[in-house]
Amino acid sequence: MQQNIQQHRVVVIGAGYTGASAAGRLARRLRSEDVSITLVNAEPDFVERVRLHQLAVGQDLRPRPFDEMFAGTGVELRLGRVTAVDVDRRTVTVTGSDGPSDLEYDTLVYALGSAWNTQDVPGTTEHAHEIAGRTGAMRLRERLAALAPGAPVVVVGGGLTGVEAATELAETRPDLDVSLAARGALGDWLSPKGAGHLRKVFTKLRITAHEHADVTAVHADRVTTTEGDIPAAVTIWTTGFAVHPIARATALETADSGQIVVDSTMRSTSHPDVYAIGDAALVAGPGGKPLRMSCASGVPTAWQAADAIAARLTGAGLPTISARYFNQCVSLGRKEGLIQYVTADDRAVSAALTGRVAALYKELVCKGAAWGVANPTMGLPTRRRVTADRTRATATAP
Repeated sequence: MQQNIQQHRVVVIGAGYTGASAAGRLARRLRSEDVSITLVNAEPDFVERVRLHQLAVGQDLRPRPFDEMFAGTGVELRLGRVTAVDVDRRTVTVTGSDGPSDLEYDTLVYALGSAWNTQDVPGTTEHAHEIAGRTGAMRLRERLAALAPGAPVVVVGGGLTGVEAATELAETRPDLDVSLAARGALGDWLSPKGAGHLRKVFTKLRITAHEHADVTAVHADRVTTTEGDIPAAVTIWTTGFAVHPIARATALETADSGQIVVDSTMRSTSHPDVYAIGDAALVAGPGGKPLRMSCASGVPTAWQAADAIAARLTGAGLPTISARYFNQCVSLGRKEGLIQYVTADDRAVSAALTGRVAALYKELVCKGAAWGVANPTMGLPTRRRVTADRTRATATAP
């Protein structure tokens, strides 16, 4: 009898910051003769989600094709949309230009991420625009380009995405009447220094802040809030993210949020051959507080999952990555920025960096995040051999 050692099949679904980082890091941790790594994504190039507000207002982003980013790594890109996951059969259904087909795996890295969250507010789906994905950003870009001077645009949501969208738009299109509707006070998640600078920028860019105005309905020409109606030729919805619904349709253990419940190595608590990362995973941060959906939270989970998979396949010791926060980086147009320093569990402290220096800092962070996707081990590969008892082994006659 001869033992035929086959490659261990790793499938990564979703190629945002986390999925692409995990695939690249695995390729640099393991030998290609031992492991095959397939990255499934609907688009052939990497989308810088943190820059989609720039794309929406008419700026062009640098193309980042996956075939260039992963050249020579052994990562195979499978173009198509994930339409189902069967964790009992260990298959992923991918629907591409030639129809649906099943992709088998030994280890699955689930990184489908999130989309906009309408909060079930009436009229949002029909009348609002989103910038949580490139398709939505391009649709908004076309609509904004068609607006006449003086047209009112309302950004709904007073968080990081909302203030970035409002300031970017007001700076790029000063001819429009830009306003922001926030459920609470403007910048109530910032320190007094940070909130003060945000108000200063809003005043400079002539953005109207409707504070304590909870939006209850979206119409074609206005939004209805608890404080009255606000005219809106275009409504931009930025009130948070909702996870991809596929996880709920599987046998995976999920939380009320729809996120997959994982252990400290990002491995599913119900299915040990599945790892979930980024927005798709319910990850405990400092003090047991769940990490928020963000690039800053997601990339460390991708590193942890990739290193844990590599360790388990090679028999090495399991790594530990401490997930914590240091700052929140906010772009306020191309000329202004805000770096809000925070505690490990993401609460604002008094210190904040503002102005042009903060804008440059934020730009470096964005560039660094994109660079890190293509260089997840900082350019230092440490490929190890997979031990025989950890591969799919089949006995065949000589």
